[in-house]
Amino acid sequence: MTNHWIDIKNSDCILIMGSNAAENHPISFKYVTEAQQKGAQLISVDPRFTRTSAKADIYAPMRSGTDIAILGGMLKYIIDNKLYFEEYVANYTNAAFIVGKDFKFKDGLFSGYDPKTKTYDKSKWAFEMDKNGVPKMDRSLKHSRCVFQLLKKHYSRYNTKLVSEISGTPEALLLEIYKTYGATGAKGKAGTIMYAMGWTQHTVGTQNIRTMAMIQLLLGNMGVAGGGVNALRGESNVQGSTDHCLLWHIWPGYLKTPRASNVSLEAYNKKWTPKSNDPLSANWWQNYPKYSVSMLKSFFGERAAANNDFGYDWLPKVDDGKHYSWLDLFDEMYKGTIKGFFAWGQNPACSGAHAGKNREAMKNLDWMVNVNIFDNETGSFWRGPGMRPSSIKTEVFFLPAAVSVEKEGSITNSGRWMQWRYQGPKPLGNSLPDGQIIMELGERIKTEYAKGGEFVEPILNLKWDYLTNREYDPHKVAKEINGYFLKDVTVRGKSFKKGTLVPSFAYLLADGSTSSGNWLYCNSYTEKGNMAARRSQKDAVTGIGLYPQFSWCWPVNRRIIYNRASVDLKGKPWDRKDPVIYWTGDKWIGDVPDGGWPPLLTEDGKPNPKSKHAFIMRKHGHAQIFGPGRADGPFPEHYEPMECPVEKNYMSATYTNPTAPTYGTKADIYKTCDPRYPYVGTTYRVVEHWQTGVMTRNQPWLLEMQPQVFVEISEQLARLKSIKNGERVLATSARGKLECTAIVTKRMQPLQVAGTTIHQVGFPWCYGWRLPVTGKEESANLLTPSTGDPNTRIPETKAFMVNVIKL
Repeated sequence: MTNHWIDIKNSDCILIMGSNAAENHPISFKYVTEAQQKGAQLISVDPRFTRTSAKADIYAPMRSGTDIAILGGMLKYIIDNKLYFEEYVANYTNAAFIVGKDFKFKDGLFSGYDPKTKTYDKSKWAFEMDKNGVPKMDRSLKHSRCVFQLLKKHYSRYNTKLVSEISGTPEALLLEIYKTYGATGAKGKAGTIMYAMGWTQHTVGTQNIRTMAMIQLLLGNMGVAGGGVNALRGESNVQGSTDHCLLWHIWPGYLKTPRASNVSLEAYNKKWTPKSNDPLSANWWQNYPKYSVSMLKSFFGERAAANNDFGYDWLPKVDDGKHYSWLDLFDEMYKGTIKGFFAWGQNPACSGAHAGKNREAMKNLDWMVNVNIFDNETGSFWRGPGMRPSSIKTEVFFLPAAVSVEKEGSITNSGRWMQWRYQGPKPLGNSLPDGQIIMELGERIKTEYAKGGEFVEPILNLKWDYLTNREYDPHKVAKEINGYFLKDVTVRGKSFKKGTLVPSFAYLLADGSTSSGNWLYCNSYTEKGNMAARRSQKDAVTGIGLYPQFSWCWPVNRRIIYNRASVDLKGKPWDRKDPVIYWTGDKWIGDVPDGGWPPLLTEDGKPNPKSKHAFIMRKHGHAQIFGPGRADGPFPEHYEPMECPVEKNYMSATYTNPTAPTYGTKADIYKTCDPRYPYVGTTYRVVEHWQTGVMTRNQPWLLEMQPQVFVEISEQLARLKSIKNGERVLATSARGKLECTAIVTKRMQPLQVAGTTIHQVGFPWCYGWRLPVTGKEESANLLTPSTGDPNTRIPETKAFMVNVIKL
């Protein structure tokens, strides 16, 4: 999230799309309600009429997988009706940048596409540079190849009639949504977006979010109170786990995982450290070597020295051009190339797309370690439906883990707020906190490697001293994450003693004299104490709900990122009613500013050479309407889901995302416009169950409240199939089948798509065969395909084709 939960109350218009916040994120909806009470409009766009929709001022149905068509239509509407905030767009975004002559777009494909590799040559999307190596710009936004004009041309095709034909959303509703949300482009107004898995779990997931980010930039909604692009995380600490590199492609703090071609630390830092020749660009990632070296010092302590590249060679490298994400790991496991698997706090036998393939893949393992609070369908896959235990070689170990209230430590919520939690009851039985399990496992591995083995240095040199009285100490880990000065140093005119905690990442160094397990969290546990444990109810002077002394927020306690875009070029707030920051003439007041430099213009309107552009994390200091780093194009484009009910893409001749991954095992089958699977399927959660239900299905009172997997179908489809409410039905896809209970409801309505009636059905994915004990309530992911977004590889579980028949 660019903003935070409380800030939602400052919004004038809230678009909830790809999310059902009222049910799945009720705390967020508290602030939605508060905004509505102050006059804000709430818009819900969803394939299903949800509890969020019931509270909305405007509800619009849509065909799942057509978000970019709808949002692309909004971009066109904003541009055609001049609703964009021109001063903001021209000065704070790359709308003024001139794109090189090699850039082209034709019939759904951008220039540089290679059909053999299904990849783009992104050099074809480069900006034109001046003689100093700075992007050429036209702040008037009139140059034919400036980003703004290319944007206007690209989305000129997205008229409301065509968007309605593709999405099934009535044209009148589209116009009402566009007009209502477009009004937030006025100075002093703010609109926000709240999205979740309904946007990400598509073959165009990243571009769904990019499209909305572009809308927010056109309207001047980034950096302001009540604005931003706000991801609603699916668990209380998903943001924290991502920050600390749960995903394969990053190190802590979003540093890049090194590739095999990065043969040295110098080569690695050079590869990932951007260089800008614009003196007004802060280009904050130029500090990359400070963060990578400080992380290595945190990992390996005194063993990491300049003469051994600070231990860089001891960390694994990934092959260039290869993916190690969820879909790819289970594909390799299915092929038998992966022999061991730690399933830590997860249940891929139910949670993963194409769950049947995942279960078959686990049969090829030599061993699996299942770390969880209860046994689940993953740990017991070998005795599940269709399995012959005597023929399965996989040896499964179960390590019982403590639940969250039995552990002390931090969580980082969707709004980037790191909050310290204290231990309640002690862990039950022989269960242990995750930290304790990890520490003991690490010690045993170190003992074994001390006896000898292949490449022992990474294990034996790893710093591993986070126990106090033989128990895992989260405070030691939190301090290590923050980082220490490892020698007496003077930085930025201040002197620091060896062994003291680093006050912020601005003081990290690349020479090995500082450590930090995660540079983004440097400032979270300082000599002043544990910042995450603070509980002050005092607001900032701006009075907009920042509460800077309650918990701690990355980076450096900044509650709204890119907040220097909330002011004009002289530092005056666009929104005088809800200012995030403002310039007094010699300092910034309000939130922690996104860099302490003065405004771009002095009071008398002259350029300030001491200033920097507002978007400090971008190489050239401007927000990216044109995004030349994405795998599937610099502008989002509507493509059909990998499985869809229409025979063609009505926007272009390119049917599906040309860079989306598919897999070639016998288990991987994709069916489009197949009469055997005529209905669009989608998945979602229910209030009564948590994720795959491992916690909640083990609670009899919750299982009683929601005991059966179900499929929601419209009254019209029920009549067509002679299905009555409550009857058991069989849902099938090209990959699997699911027995479930039919819920016949007005929440689902058929849509008119290109002159054809399209039916959608929805399944909760919170079930599995272990509980209830009947063994018949299975995972909806038995139906979903192995494909996903080419940037993130997140699976496409929100749009796939199924049939539903009466049993």
